[in-house]
Amino acid sequence: RAVSSQQPVTVQCQEAQLVVTVHRDLFGTGRLVNAADLTLGPAACKYSSLNPAQNTVTFVAGLHECGSIVQVTPDSLIYRTLLNYDPSPASNPLIIRSNPAVVPIECHYPRRENVSSKAIQPTWAPFSSTLSAEERLVFSLRLMNEDWSAERPFTGFQLGDILNLQAEVNTESHVPLRLFVDSCVAALSPGTDSSPHYAIVDFNGCLVDGRSDDTSSAFITPRPREDMLRFRIDVFRFAGDARNLIYITCHLKVTPADQAPDPLNKACSFNKARNTWVPVEGSREICSCCETGNCEAPA
Repeated sequence: RAVSSQQPVTVQCQEAQLVVTVHRDLFGTGRLVNAADLTLGPAACKYSSLNPAQNTVTFVAGLHECGSIVQVTPDSLIYRTLLNYDPSPASNPLIIRSNPAVVPIECHYPRRENVSSKAIQPTWAPFSSTLSAEERLVFSLRLMNEDWSAERPFTGFQLGDILNLQAEVNTESHVPLRLFVDSCVAALSPGTDSSPHYAIVDFNGCLVDGRSDDTSSAFITPRPREDMLRFRIDVFRFAGDARNLIYITCHLKVTPADQAPDPLNKACSFNKARNTWVPVEGSREICSCCETGNCEAPA
């Protein structure tokens, strides 16, 4: 009998969707599976189209559809879903002619590097397959003028002045993203490990500098856009040091715009009038860990 030699499953990770093409000779045995027995994701989405000439089934779904999940790592956004094969019962319920199968599918989008976005064909192994494609994200952190209309030239500051900082990510053709300032550290030399250093934003998005009695530092609400976040910092210097140049290093990150903020992905300021932490968006509970200083994910 003729047995298919082509890849049983191919995936294209595109800007806002994934396209999964399945050959009905899923197991390479020459026996074609029933297209209706194939679904995508925990939500069991049905196929989008059939190609009888090629004996293929195609699924087209948005990155957040069909019950897919997203994981945010220091380097990547990883979208995960499953191709499910659940064979219909045989005409005789006492026998089984085919086993169910699950094919894990992943699309990786790096948050830092500039990498080609061409899809990669998976190496097929029974019941498992993984592939990735990558997009580019460009982050920026700029010092702005008083009304935020333009970038401010660096001409020096006096104690009592306010720094207007604007963080932004250029998503190009990527799915909608929400930007967060995870941390910011001030030091007398580049980097975050030098001594002395001072935390401005800490604990995954808590603007801790605003907790001090003598500051008005805070995130600006509302955001201009989901992929932009603004915040103000009262100018300061390090005590006992005559140098007048301070380096501020910030770690920026993104989540899908439709993902609710949580204790690990938030923008929280301290409201002195109410004596409480308040978020730019989301429920106040996500900011409660700013006071305890323990915003780590539970083990």
